[in-house]
Amino acid sequence: MDPIASRQRLTVLLRVVKWLLMGGAALFLLAAALLCISGASDDLRQSDVAVVLGNAVSRDGSPSPRLAARLDAAVTVWVDRRVGAIIVSGGVDRNGTDEAAAMRRYLVARRVPDAAIVVDPKGATTWETARNTAAIMRARNWRTVMVISQYFHIPRTRLALARFGVEDARSAHPAYLESRDLYSIAREVIGYPAYWFRDPTA
Repeated sequence: MDPIASRQRLTVLLRVVKWLLMGGAALFLLAAALLCISGASDDLRQSDVAVVLGNAVSRDGSPSPRLAARLDAAVTVWVDRRVGAIIVSGGVDRNGTDEAAAMRRYLVARRVPDAAIVVDPKGATTWETARNTAAIMRARNWRTVMVISQYFHIPRTRLALARFGVEDARSAHPAYLESRDLYSIAREVIGYPAYWFRDPTA
């Protein structure tokens, strides 16, 4: 084999790989930007209910700063009378800490009436929260929901709700930023398209 021709073919291959990698990176960054812009654009129209997605809770039952910020956003929309009820959705971690129960306590301590809070203790994932929220909304004849979570998480949550038949989902996000957002945004770029293909009947 001609060594010069082999080097030329290798050079062409490397260039193709380089352009593919650069194109993939550009598409990834574009998708990340679009998700962030969409999630950060709050839609605060009057809604039947808000759903606050769970997050870490300490062993003493206090919400993590990230979760507290979500709950504070829920308190704000409640005080502003933008929602008629609040669903708190979370799972139970390996230590037996119930996220949803901790979320309820936090809201009640901030004068949200207990009667206005619906507890979903089986929302360990975004998909499960969407499924449970859709069922709660159907049972109570609610049609509109306001999603409350981190800005990067809102688009995937709204998509999950749509997969379970909730088409009218508004949103509000807390003004809370941290370094781990970079990892979370990258995860959402992968997670969002995965929800397009997930079967809601499975």
